[in-house]
Amino acid sequence: DRTGQVGGKWVELGPDGAGTLYVDGHVRVYHGSKTLLPKHYVPRQRLCLRATTDYWVNAMDGAPFFVVHRPVDPGLLQVLEGEIIPRLECEVPNQPSAQALADNPKLVKFIVVHAREGYSPQAMKRLAQKRIGSMTYHKHPGPDWPVEEFKPYTVKMANGNQEEMKLAERATVLSNGLEVREVRHLETNGHQTAIVTTAQLLTIQKIAATMFARWSQENFLKYMR
Repeated sequence: DRTGQVGGKWVELGPDGAGTLYVDGHVRVYHGSKTLLPKHYVPRQRLCLRATTDYWVNAMDGAPFFVVHRPVDPGLLQVLEGEIIPRLECEVPNQPSAQALADNPKLVKFIVVHAREGYSPQAMKRLAQKRIGSMTYHKHPGPDWPVEEFKPYTVKMANGNQEEMKLAERATVLSNGLEVREVRHLETNGHQTAIVTTAQLLTIQKIAATMFARWSQENFLKYMR
């Protein structure tokens, strides 16, 4: 795989030549008294407190690129499409040329991975029209798939470790008619984790590894706290 730099940080480029970026919003409690900020629900304390929201953009290994600070939070989708995506379109390295994108309709400029909070068929379609791949957890996955559909795969994780996972894939049509790839991971307790993505060139193993690498970002933010 090739690498390139965003904001002085190195980003791994996948087999389709696309960089992978992780976007996540985290609430930061405001302890001052000079500004009457709106209240946010703080999951760690299970309270509504005056706070601001930071939207972090990280690499697959958790390395931070930049953060967008919002005292008044308009929500992940608005910040993603209005501020983060335009900046990434300018800064993500080694993006495919216009000719390469025209020659291969499955090629994307880069891939953005985010939490279930940002699940939106409409947003996924808008990003796809810009030739930007997206990946998130399915917010409305529906019934479990038959266990017989799942096959064992060896998945190379972002930290280099290899894990055995039972995965299955289907083509899924979302509520707005957008067709995406849905990959499910069958956990040992029987729970099925559903992932949806518009990235067409990734293998099923790479989709699982890419989605679950979000924990690198979560671990970075826990370390920062």
